[in-house]
Amino acid sequence: MPDNRARLTARIETWPVAGSFVIARGAKTQVDVVLVEINDGRHVGRGEATAIYYHGESAESVLAQAEAMAARIADGIGRDELLRQMPRGAARNAIDCALWDFEAKRSRQPAWELAGLDRPRPLQSAFTLSLGEPEAMEAAARKAAPVYPLLKLKLAGDGDIDRVSAVRRGAPQARLIVDANESWTERDIAAEAAALLPFDVELIEQPVKAGSDHLLDGVRSPIPLCADESCQDRADLARCIGRYSAINIKLDKAGGLTESLALAAEARQAGLELMVGCMLSTSLGIAPAILVGQLARWVDIDGPLLLARDREDPVRFNNGIAEAAPQSLWG
Repeated sequence: MPDNRARLTARIETWPVAGSFVIARGAKTQVDVVLVEINDGRHVGRGEATAIYYHGESAESVLAQAEAMAARIADGIGRDELLRQMPRGAARNAIDCALWDFEAKRSRQPAWELAGLDRPRPLQSAFTLSLGEPEAMEAAARKAAPVYPLLKLKLAGDGDIDRVSAVRRGAPQARLIVDANESWTERDIAAEAAALLPFDVELIEQPVKAGSDHLLDGVRSPIPLCADESCQDRADLARCIGRYSAINIKLDKAGGLTESLALAAEARQAGLELMVGCMLSTSLGIAPAILVGQLARWVDIDGPLLLARDREDPVRFNNGIAEAAPQSLWG
């Protein structure tokens, strides 16, 4: 009798960054992603994940976690059971998204139909400006603004007002959001936010260190605050309510599309706005995020745009507007 069980295989791929990508924690010139494939001999589902480095993950540890689930995939484990058996994080994301892709191909239905969503619309994505000196960020903003009307700035604490002012000079018409990357932990959050009001900043991501969210108790920020590192999955929602106005959902953090959709639903029910983001990744990594992005006010899925090259049949971007790849069952 032939063995028609699905087989899981995984490998690490290295993709070069266009130049370098700089945030408060350091610079990257390449990104290692883990590619998971689930194959039954007729259909191949693929999922991609990027290690969450601030959780201590590495591409090697994600690969090992994914490969350890091969026997369970062969036994026919489904997405709901995967949530119960694996911890959140990049490995579960790669497997979960591969299962969605596998099911879509096997059923000949796009993933958005399987998820009970409407047909995806194109999404305006932010384009991220690396952390740098004000003059460099101004030049980067001037170059990006004609193509990307929504810009996201990486900040670092000291000198942030000068950085935002410089970007506004370089892109006077652009919408701006900023990512403090936990660098305002020892600062007066309300005062820092108030100083950004003249520059029409519409969102501030992760002002304090994850785990120090109590520092936001009683803070009346004139600009909405968004939890990124402080909100991984549904287990973190309680600590965010009343402190943040929004959460940033990333599939690698949440551990897949299944958990991300559930997190989005519970967050909206709790009155939180949604942002959907991504790690550095190829188009395969952000294609599922387009589905969650349908529910979000802010979308930041520019990971492939920061790479020197992308996969074949990539997500298409037109003036920062993302559309699913032509041959993709995600869109």
